[in-house]
Amino acid sequence: MKHLLMRVKARILAKFDDFYSRPGKVRKIFKFLMITVLCIFSSIALLVASIWLGFFGEIPNRNELTSLNQQVATEVFSADSVLLGRYYWQERSTVPPGEVTTSLKHALVATEDVRFYEHNGIDTRSLFRVFFKSILLQQESAGGGSTITQQLAKNLYPRKSFAFLSLPINKIREIIIAKRLESTYSKDEILVLYLNTVPFGDNVYGIKTAADRFFSTSVKSLTADQAAVLIGMLKATHTYNPRIFPERAKQRRNVVLSQMQKYDFITLEEKKSFQGKPLGLRYNKITHNSGLAPYFREYIKNEILAWCASHKTSNGKPYNLYTDGLKIYTTIDSRLQRYAEQAMQTHMKGLQKKFVNQLSKGTLKEIVDSNVRKLPQYQRLKKEGLSEKEILKEMKKPAFRKIFTWEGGKELQMSAYDSLKHHLQFLQAGIVALEPETGAVKAWVGGIDHEFFQYDHVRESTKRQIGSTFKPIVYAAALERGVDPCEYVSGRQTAYSNMEDWTPQNSSTDTYDKKYSMEGGLAGSVNTVSVKLLEMTGIDYAIETANKMGIKSELPNVPSIALGSPNISVLEMVSAYGVFANDGHYVKPSFVTSIADNQGKVLEKFDEEPESEKALSEETADMMIHMLKRVVNEGTGSSLRATYGLSNDIAGKTGTTQSNTDGWFIGITPHLVVGAWVGADDPRLHFRETSLGQGSRTALPIVGRFLQYANKDKALLHITRARFSSLSPDLLNRLDCDLERSDRNFFQRIFNIKRKTKERKFKGGN
Repeated sequence: MKHLLMRVKARILAKFDDFYSRPGKVRKIFKFLMITVLCIFSSIALLVASIWLGFFGEIPNRNELTSLNQQVATEVFSADSVLLGRYYWQERSTVPPGEVTTSLKHALVATEDVRFYEHNGIDTRSLFRVFFKSILLQQESAGGGSTITQQLAKNLYPRKSFAFLSLPINKIREIIIAKRLESTYSKDEILVLYLNTVPFGDNVYGIKTAADRFFSTSVKSLTADQAAVLIGMLKATHTYNPRIFPERAKQRRNVVLSQMQKYDFITLEEKKSFQGKPLGLRYNKITHNSGLAPYFREYIKNEILAWCASHKTSNGKPYNLYTDGLKIYTTIDSRLQRYAEQAMQTHMKGLQKKFVNQLSKGTLKEIVDSNVRKLPQYQRLKKEGLSEKEILKEMKKPAFRKIFTWEGGKELQMSAYDSLKHHLQFLQAGIVALEPETGAVKAWVGGIDHEFFQYDHVRESTKRQIGSTFKPIVYAAALERGVDPCEYVSGRQTAYSNMEDWTPQNSSTDTYDKKYSMEGGLAGSVNTVSVKLLEMTGIDYAIETANKMGIKSELPNVPSIALGSPNISVLEMVSAYGVFANDGHYVKPSFVTSIADNQGKVLEKFDEEPESEKALSEETADMMIHMLKRVVNEGTGSSLRATYGLSNDIAGKTGTTQSNTDGWFIGITPHLVVGAWVGADDPRLHFRETSLGQGSRTALPIVGRFLQYANKDKALLHITRARFSSLSPDLLNRLDCDLERSDRNFFQRIFNIKRKTKERKFKGGN
């Protein structure tokens, strides 16, 4: 063996002697090659130096790296700490280091960078492969040399374009940033930073959002197989998306589990057990249009944006709602919100079928033809110079469109014209529930589906005619004015001519020959009695009372306001009814309780002690509750008992406007006021039959179902089992009278002679 080695050595030396004995041409070639290699390395050194010095963009220093500012979605929470939704450009949430499980770290290291804990940010074993394949040969698909730290650098500081030098410059930048990251953070901190920044597909960024989106769980609750699914996605977020390609995702998960077993992070038995499990996907997509309370989240957004503009971060810049990861805590109760949405969906789905059969096809066509001109496609075609006939022809060409159905959104071949016609036919609803003592809004449903119908039917700017739900305000004003609740008021018709050429009518003909106490008139919702009570009270005083109760909408100075001719929002009406339950005090509705930063530090608290204003006397409020309980027990709201079997202590009032355009019901319990409105967006579309379109059939069932659901929730017993205080003996005595009496004398009753209607001038004001 020794002799063999000596012969090999001698042969090599002979080759070198032979090379140097050749003519100068060979030596020149060798010299040229040496110079070329030297130039290449010099160029690389110069490129590295120029990148280091920032000629190709500033490289973050240690101070900047210690205060990394990622784009983090702002999260909106309910009062019971349930995530309602997020405001974001990129859907990203961060997770603290303590919540990242060991199995998640092991899955990441085993799959992406097994020598992560050994290197200092650069894996030298892969550098030569990266250099020759990725840099010299410009093969982007030949990567694989990037460590987790380098990938983090790329996530934090995305690559830029530098023409043909893009790949080498970006790679060198990432190496420099990776080295600085390693000197700034510990290995585990780097892992957490990486998991908080990496994209998982479906516009999801960060492990916290991914865990919630794909498995409806928290990061600390992820099992090893779930962690393997999410880490497996990182190779190709679309290809291995478990929502789109479950089989591919499962195969990729099993590869990750094999890697974990290969490097002794799990045992062989554990690997086999996890690989035998189904994916167990529990997809939970919360977008701007989905999740709980989307209309409410959209409503408070302007309030939060205004707060952000007037408050600054530590660097002196205003807070950014979409990137600063704020935490917004609201008054919404997630359970009540869920029950309100379920009640609306269940009832409206069945009601819609009846509504479509009642529609006037001619009216619908007229409405579609007038609204089609508002569509962006129509406006674009008009700008292009097409005639009206040509535009409508284009608008009626079918194409794939996503439309709303009560079974979910569907992609169908449908023209823009027919899509508009389809969506205009749907009944809408607005529901809000608030706590009368604090004004805290506990549930808010602004429409039947936020993705397709973003017009909010609860907010103050959306006003609809309110019908008989205004009557309790007139009655309360009359009590405040000193009208005796047992003073009998005639139900006979009267014409009013000085302000309106108007003669109010009752829904039942047998009400005109009776006199009613306040309780009787309200329980039967007798229109003529309400107008006469308004006459006794004075319109100006009734309007003043309504204003004190929180109604800011314009109220016309006409007698028909007694029957609810004004247009008022759902939110205003429900907060006004809260006065009855709150001993006569009005409390302005509140929506947000506090705002915290990304680390949970509270930046500001709101309405800890809400201000209340005296609107009615306590005696008036108590008597109104008593009378409105009679409406539910025996009057127009009695189906809450008969149909929905509710035993709660409830007061309330129904409302139906002319031609059944709007249906209302507002219910009052001791600690919760719930109001619902139902109608079509275009008032010309309505039920033709009052038996179907009245508020007791359209709006009341939503409140009835809502309370049914709430009654089954043991956590809500403090609301559902609450009881109103008993009336004092004095107030009981004031209300101790019959609901109604006959308004005809002996001879009129015998011969069925009715009183003649007199024309009167209405005495408004004081």
